[in-house]
Amino acid sequence: MLGKRIGLSTYLHIESVPSLEEPLRSIWEYAIEAASSAFELTPGKSFNVVRLESRRAGVSAEASVSNKECRNTFKEVALLNYPDFFDEPFPALADSWRYVPESSESSYRSYRHSLNPPILHRKELLLAPDHPSYEIYKELSTAAELIGLFDNSTRIGYQRQWLALVRESGYRISGHSLVPLTPEERDRTIESADNWCAARQRTALVRYDFSAPIRSLERHGFLDGNYRLFDYGCGRGDDVRGLRDNGIEAYGWDPFYAPETVRLPADLVNLGFVINVIEDFDERLEALLGAWSLAQRLLVVAVMLSNENDARGSQFRDGVKTQRDTFQKYFTQREIKDYLDRALDEEAMPVAPGVLYVFRDKDLEQRFLLERYRSRRRHLCTLTSARPLNRTERNGLRNRGAELRSAERYMAYREPLDRLWAQWLSLGRTPMKEEVIDHDALLQGFGSFKGALRCIEIQRRSEIGDEAFEATLTASKNRRLADLEAYFALLQFDRRQPYRNLDPSLRCDIRFFFGSYRKAQDAGLQRLSQLADVDEIARACQEAAENGLGHLIWEHGQRRSLQVHSSLVERLPVLLRIYIGAASQIYGDWRNADLVKIHICSGKLSLMSFDDFEGKPLPRMLERVKIKLRQLDFDYFRYGDEYEPPYLYWKSRYLNEEHPNYPVQCAFDKTLAELDLLDLSGFGPPPAVLHDTLRRHRWEIDGFQLRRSLTQPRLDDACGRFLRFRDFIECGETWQKLSAEAGFDNQPRRIESWNALNDLAEHVLDPIIEWFGMIHLTYAFSSPQLTKHIPARVDAKRDQHAACEQNRRGKLICERGGAAVDFIISDEDMRDVAHWVATNTPFDRLYFYDADKPIHVSYGPEHNRQVVWMRMGPAETRVPRVVAISSLATLVTK
Repeated sequence: MLGKRIGLSTYLHIESVPSLEEPLRSIWEYAIEAASSAFELTPGKSFNVVRLESRRAGVSAEASVSNKECRNTFKEVALLNYPDFFDEPFPALADSWRYVPESSESSYRSYRHSLNPPILHRKELLLAPDHPSYEIYKELSTAAELIGLFDNSTRIGYQRQWLALVRESGYRISGHSLVPLTPEERDRTIESADNWCAARQRTALVRYDFSAPIRSLERHGFLDGNYRLFDYGCGRGDDVRGLRDNGIEAYGWDPFYAPETVRLPADLVNLGFVINVIEDFDERLEALLGAWSLAQRLLVVAVMLSNENDARGSQFRDGVKTQRDTFQKYFTQREIKDYLDRALDEEAMPVAPGVLYVFRDKDLEQRFLLERYRSRRRHLCTLTSARPLNRTERNGLRNRGAELRSAERYMAYREPLDRLWAQWLSLGRTPMKEEVIDHDALLQGFGSFKGALRCIEIQRRSEIGDEAFEATLTASKNRRLADLEAYFALLQFDRRQPYRNLDPSLRCDIRFFFGSYRKAQDAGLQRLSQLADVDEIARACQEAAENGLGHLIWEHGQRRSLQVHSSLVERLPVLLRIYIGAASQIYGDWRNADLVKIHICSGKLSLMSFDDFEGKPLPRMLERVKIKLRQLDFDYFRYGDEYEPPYLYWKSRYLNEEHPNYPVQCAFDKTLAELDLLDLSGFGPPPAVLHDTLRRHRWEIDGFQLRRSLTQPRLDDACGRFLRFRDFIECGETWQKLSAEAGFDNQPRRIESWNALNDLAEHVLDPIIEWFGMIHLTYAFSSPQLTKHIPARVDAKRDQHAACEQNRRGKLICERGGAAVDFIISDEDMRDVAHWVATNTPFDRLYFYDADKPIHVSYGPEHNRQVVWMRMGPAETRVPRVVAISSLATLVTK
């Protein structure tokens, strides 16, 4: 049968639909037409692959072809665009449109700028067997399967993980073939993968116990070795020692632990958690002014923030006297900012909760703000996705460029030229020669700075073509313009005084992009005014979600909020970056949070921090800050003893495919949802409820995996909602006779058997009991010890009563797996019971005997749904006969 099947979903190339037989072809054609109309797309042009999710496994050959029946056959349809379906061995997804016909719900997602898009495997399954390339694609899939590339499904769905897996297996992809790596290739790093990682990495210090203000300096690039630091009030000197261990010039002074140290001026001065422990107002101000007098470029101030949930001790002056007989002044973020502004007559800048920067060096401040507000969208995406040139185009470009530069000369200066090209794209304009660090080397190699720029242009045009080259420059220009508009918008938001002397690079930006400083301010003001436009904010949030930047939440048909991981904020549309930047002026740097939530209608922003966001599938929320832009205030909440830290469910929604743990997080979230044990909407269940529910259903969390429980339950533990495990084990005539024997034990030896009994109870027996009332088990689990004492004829290799127990050779006694019971219900016709069970439960096999006899039912991994009538034959022996479910109710049993 045509199509690639994964669960209830089937994938098919648009060219293969005419090859389907009726009624399947009508069903697929109806689904494609309905979804295409909803998005106004053209089949074969806008998309080339269709994914159809059925309501049930398989589609009956007797299905009606009316529109109503077609609509009821499938649950969801996705239109997928793989531009290089036939050219690439594992094509990348570019666009995805999802449509749910029942609710008319629709969504769009673009992967065109993703560095780790989803990819397609086994593409021959989407085509008819007579397709010209079918055998080529099939051979590739067979080769991948033989070397085990498809064994771990969580590593094959996205391009980056897939390429790493192929390389780890000792192969590389060449056309539609897998080629073994040479020894040299095994040792070589993958340049593209390294570049991808570098975009995400930040410089890490050796030690991980630095204070919050030192960590903020590291995060913003001030601990790169170019600045000297003085720690004013260094305590026992832990930060100073750690910085020196990392090769950073650092000194410290403390009135108690290092009073003899000379207080020296430094580029950076840290006044961390000092003024909040000084109870005397004058001494507090003296400490602040003393630290400021030493700061040549930047002063960092850190204090303790107030938290309504904390116990603060007894009131003393403007703070509290703690139980340790110390003083603590708890500031609000606004309070500490106002205090610094007044005391230093400078604009203090919140960069983290309780951490503020005060710049003496205004050029450094301008560069810091520019860097803080710039987009982190990748500059080179257009290059990697551009169309390769044909031979005629390449030859023509070579001829035109031969007079300027040979390929050998370009390669000789490749590193400085590549840096210059990256700077060109970063600035969105050609750099001035004063901005280029390799200026002297380029001047020596090319005679002039313009000559180096011309060489780059010739080389890039030859690689990607004129159209792609111009598009790349235009995109970088627009990106830089948006960054500058964000910068000038936020300058006006915090009412910072205009700079008397502009940074030279910024002066070039203003002249190139705006013409004058006044026009730059006007552009920023215009952007800032858009924050009041709810529709503009909503559109920007939807644009972000469609590009994989966060999860858009709808309520009552309206866009309400966008939640996004903090690592993705710098790639958001410029209006949202301004929105978040404005909130940062009130509270501090959003980079200290894990999740950022943009409230579309209310003018609020929430920042949420978790205990181990990266390392756990269900991180617990520790802090939540709700910033109110219209009131210029915020509320701070900390979770702990009084308020239980809640879990974050559906974590994968807030990441995207470029996050290293995205595939395993998606798999975890999908598994938890498919268990359908709890309502995961809203905030989801409390942690204790989740773990108790998982335990009762024989599941447990192990890292990023949800697995079956490895703990043996007690006999009186619940097995399903109505029964206990004891009911399955201490059951039947034979057990009753043997139970009097000392030491007889019918309990399962394998955990898998306990889990199988629980699954049978949940999926089959619980619905039966809920509908008919309590059942009477006549035969359930049967261990090998019990089976050998049963006088009647039994078939332990087929009947599933042995569950997942093994024989002496370590093989399953019953290869079907699962578990089975025989039961009867008083005062019920067992024909009716059998028919109801077959119609309403996901059973594996059902054996029906007579209207007044117990029925045998199993639940197992095969989900065979086979009904067998154990019909009484002429010789008074039971003869099995497979029957249709629909005939159960009319069987003549006597």
